[in-house]
Amino acid sequence: MKRDRHRVLLVCTHPVQYFAPILRRMALHSKLEIQVAYCSLQGAQPGTDPEFGIAFAWDVPLLEGYRWIEVPNRSWHAGVGRFWGLFNPRLWSLVRDGGHDAVILLTGYRYASFWVALVAAKIHRKAVLFGTDASELHARDRRGWKSALKRWLWPALFGLADIVIVPSTRGVELMRSLGLPSDRVVLTPYVVDNDWWSERAATVDRSSVRRAWGVPEDAPVVLFCAKLQPWKRPLDLLRGFAASNIRGAHLIFAGEGPLRLELEAEACSLGLNGRVRFIGFANQTQLPEIYRASDLMVLPSEYEPFGVVVNEAMLCGCPVVVSDRVGAGYDLITPGQNGFVFPFGDVESLAAILREALIAPDHLRVLGDSARRRMQSWTPSDNINAVARAVGLACELKGDLD
Repeated sequence: MKRDRHRVLLVCTHPVQYFAPILRRMALHSKLEIQVAYCSLQGAQPGTDPEFGIAFAWDVPLLEGYRWIEVPNRSWHAGVGRFWGLFNPRLWSLVRDGGHDAVILLTGYRYASFWVALVAAKIHRKAVLFGTDASELHARDRRGWKSALKRWLWPALFGLADIVIVPSTRGVELMRSLGLPSDRVVLTPYVVDNDWWSERAATVDRSSVRRAWGVPEDAPVVLFCAKLQPWKRPLDLLRGFAASNIRGAHLIFAGEGPLRLELEAEACSLGLNGRVRFIGFANQTQLPEIYRASDLMVLPSEYEPFGVVVNEAMLCGCPVVVSDRVGAGYDLITPGQNGFVFPFGDVESLAAILREALIAPDHLRVLGDSARRRMQSWTPSDNINAVARAVGLACELKGDLD
């Protein structure tokens, strides 16, 4: 007889603001008994994010409603983003002695702690699941040798897992292209707390938010909501906005990062000073009002395995424009119905979409309503049920029978 409830250890780099609510729901699932092992508490404690370039702490609870443990990090140069930045040797004893049936590795192979937990799980006969958001071989820094290395290395790497869980259809396609059998790859949709976003959005006073921005209530508003990093391509949006030449339209940049000064200078040189606003970093509880006060969000990234801001915007009734490098576009956007997709780097195509969308405010509202409806079938329950199914499959492969 198969086990009705599996004990699962999730090994994570650090608490993440959009994943914590999913963990709280997962802890209530009838077929899962979860414990989360954090290799760092970055994000749950005040600190400086090197990509934002500012000190902050998330203003939503990250460590409530589920079992978790902080595994001591013994790295001599601790930090997320470096192989030896996370070295948590106590993962070995946690995997060995914790009584778990399965281990889900969400840290990624670029950390030493991933290998500690993986080897421990293999030696002690635990079912192993890898979680990855990879959706293409293209490297963020454009180095071709990395893509070639991935094509050679990844089939063997992901073959070490009993089951690979991926959050997008592009991720499923990538794993299959690497030769992984279809029955060992499970789609676990990339989700946020849909209820929280919908409920918060419903309380927003759109006019008040726009007054705070100094934007007229009836002006078309385009939003960029992400770190101001090169691979997010905010300059493409700025230039596309300028080229669209829509009278009275405004562009809002919500986020911080190294490109801010360059963006401000270019906005000035393009004569857009009065129509482009930089509102800086926005914490989680501020985001619903930003999406609701905007008419169209644009994510023009060169590298974006998924792009969870797409979920957030759509739940708030804000249609989205994405480049064809954004993974969420393949799962969530039906062009012309709830958003738009354009070829990465094609500023003229982006400008044409902005012209088409922003001159028809009634159609934008229809797109926004359609965006909300799309999210009804991309939910936390879909994610958690898929995780439970993946754990069951992995345990079956290990012969986990009562």
